Amino acid sequence: MTDVELGRLLVALVSLLVVALFFGRLFERLAMPLVIGEIVGGLLLGPTVLGYVYPELHAWLFRAFPTQQALLAAFYWIGLILLMFVAGFRVQRELSREDRMLVGAILAASLVFPLIGSLLIVALIDAATMMHQGANKTSFYLVLAIGTAVTSIPVISRIFIDLKLIQTRFAKVILATATIQDLVLWTLLAIATGLNAAPTVDGTKIVTVAVTTLLFIAISLALGPALLKWLGRRLPLRMETAPLVGYVLLVCFALTAAASLLQINVVFGALMAGVVIGALPHDKLAEVKQRISDVALWFFVPIYFAIVGLMIDLPNQLDWTMAAIFILISSALKFLAVALTLALIGKPVLTAVNYGVAMNTRGGPGIVLASLALAFNIITESFFVTLVLASIVTSLFSGVWLRWMVRRGFSFDS
Repeated sequence: MTDVELGRLLVALVSLLVVALFFGRLFERLAMPLVIGEIVGGLLLGPTVLGYVYPELHAWLFRAFPTQQALLAAFYWIGLILLMFVAGFRVQRELSREDRMLVGAILAASLVFPLIGSLLIVALIDAATMMHQGANKTSFYLVLAIGTAVTSIPVISRIFIDLKLIQTRFAKVILATATIQDLVLWTLLAIATGLNAAPTVDGTKIVTVAVTTLLFIAISLALGPALLKWLGRRLPLRMETAPLVGYVLLVCFALTAAASLLQINVVFGALMAGVVIGALPHDKLAEVKQRISDVALWFFVPIYFAIVGLMIDLPNQLDWTMAAIFILISSALKFLAVALTLALIGKPVLTAVNYGVAMNTRGGPGIVLASLALAFNIITESFFVTLVLASIVTSLFSGVWLRWMVRRGFSFDS
């Protein structure tokens, strides 16, 4: 790479970071999810706005030399890996006895019914317009089901924090349910991407991918923390905060690489690395995790979401009919599944409605799903745009609805 090419790459990265941070902060001030603002920043620099209005400037920024797209993709993947690594820190590992039955009911409703009901979407939208030509059908149907069922832990957590609901019973039940649900869904996504990468797929391949993924989870959770503790005692490691940051990131990228070698989705490897680190009791790790989170969430992750926006070409890729049908049907499936289940077990109607709305918040994970499914050639560009829009719309609606409930004085501890 020449000095000129390096300079042009840095200009592109600075441009992406500036718009991501600016619009993220603007959306925060407007009481909307920060992640939506970061994506909007990318939309403005991408083919949707700048590329449409001033294509020469868009090309100058992002197509300055032949390998620029590959280098930007590296930042995209690092941002995605660090996002899932940080998300793994926050995985809820313990459930109170009092709320286990409630969590179980919501989990069953939010997984089973949307997964089955997603078949209704295929009856209303031609699968050929959603599935990438040559993609494995099983992989596509798994992605479609995950896109219907996923809940965003980062976005709903941020909404709870902003509304001062994070310590309520409602928030704890939602986050515990979403944690278990998303581990199941990320496992399914790892299977989907593994199947789609295989040259041929049969029953044996499906079982092999599923077993490999489940073994990776079991070994990571069962042996990962103990192995790291053992290495910490045996190796001449410096235990100050600064070197620990390097060691923890080493764990992240090592597990991510191991997942890749096993043909398991690298993002899933990063998530499991975060869960392993989160399970360690070391006092100094709290500061280490905070430092990594700060750098990830205020540098790499905004660039990642801005690049997601950069990838969206609304004038040429948006299928309004597809987007409207998918958002309406998938949201109705998830909302009704949760709300009706809770109403049937005796919860007040408004309480059941609030749980249904909160569990339908797709946010970042919905966008990550869309990004991965597109990168692995499972879905079309039009369906990628639809999944991103679904994440944006459901996140905005949840924030507005729950804020309205707070203003009405609704009790979230019942």
